[in-house]
Amino acid sequence: MNLIILGVNHKTAPVEIREKLAFSEKHFEETFNALHDYPELKEKVILSTCNRVEIYARVGNIDDGIKRLKDFIYRYHNINKGELEKFFYTYFTEDAVEHLFKVSSSLDSMVIGEPQILGQVKDAYTLAKECRATGLILNQLFEKAFSVAKKVRNETRIAESAVSVSYAAVELAKKIFGDIDGKVIMIIGVGEMSELAAKHLISSGAKGILVSNRTFDRAIELARDLKGSAIRFDSIEDELVRTDIVISSTGAPHFIIKKDMVERVIHKRRNKPIFFIDIAVPRDVEPAINTIENVFLYDIDDLQNVVDANIKEREKESQKAMEIIKKEVGQFLNWLDGLEIVPTIAALREKAEAIRLKELEEAFSKLGTVSDKERIVIDNLTSAIINKLLHEPTVNLKKQIESTDGHWYIKVVRHLFNLE
Repeated sequence: MNLIILGVNHKTAPVEIREKLAFSEKHFEETFNALHDYPELKEKVILSTCNRVEIYARVGNIDDGIKRLKDFIYRYHNINKGELEKFFYTYFTEDAVEHLFKVSSSLDSMVIGEPQILGQVKDAYTLAKECRATGLILNQLFEKAFSVAKKVRNETRIAESAVSVSYAAVELAKKIFGDIDGKVIMIIGVGEMSELAAKHLISSGAKGILVSNRTFDRAIELARDLKGSAIRFDSIEDELVRTDIVISSTGAPHFIIKKDMVERVIHKRRNKPIFFIDIAVPRDVEPAINTIENVFLYDIDDLQNVVDANIKEREKESQKAMEIIKKEVGQFLNWLDGLEIVPTIAALREKAEAIRLKELEEAFSKLGTVSDKERIVIDNLTSAIINKLLHEPTVNLKKQIESTDGHWYIKVVRHLFNLE
């Protein structure tokens, strides 16, 4: 009973290779039907996202299973055999379990702690179940992966700090205002990053959205998407009086928001705080406004510094997450090996009995004439010796399977007595 993974991801393969190997969700039933041609792959799940393509499988033999998975991928995608060999990675049993737990917990993502991957893994598993491609082992493995991911989220701070410029802006706004519920936002320029920051702020409770752009039609279009209002470029100063958060991202070669303008605005606001997020290069907001009381200005470099610090924090939290994962991997392997304990003990006793009977037969042939009574006594003696020799190892094996290192005992016994 072996678990294997064959895959590529953003670390091992460029996007043009990942595109070649991607599986379409619309054709998953057809994909799993094609996998039925490979009976060696007893259970399987396909995870296909923009950053990774992985096939998880339960197989009898590891080497044969990997070979069959590669054959399937090359055949299904009509790729020459061996063409993409250098991009593949493989994981077996313990490493395979750890890898899935890391993927589900977002430790193997391009951005550590991002939440989307868990949903993608759940979708992949659900599709495989619907296609009847999973069984006892992969069902248990994936359900365990989901509970591990939840535990990592609950017991670490891996997803708490912002690791995108747009979300860092929201995090800073919350620090300045405490609560941004009901705050008014002004967007100057209709860049993608400013739009994304605005959407994050709206989802955090901001209400009034004002959009300004030199091309007024573009302002109207974005304002409609954000359920806000478009304002003329020449009315920015007047509208700043009721604005709490300003996100500016134009292509202007000079400052749009100047110190004297903000001094007039802050006076009319009776010193109510105002937060400027300048993500334009060249900058839109004159840096000198930072000297005005209750005016806060962060530019793209400031935000990037926040992001860099938060990435380091997530990396630190990922070490705590790995401790959780290592422990959970051990527990799953103990469960998996628990399924093997009865056949292992049975195989050990069968081997011992086969040796006993063979040696007994040779001994009787050398002894010549032996009475039935003597034969029974010798048979019972050798049987008792075998039972007593195997009793304590059997009891200890059953006990150790519950321990953290229990799965190693199964492997050692099967190896020592050549029970594979």
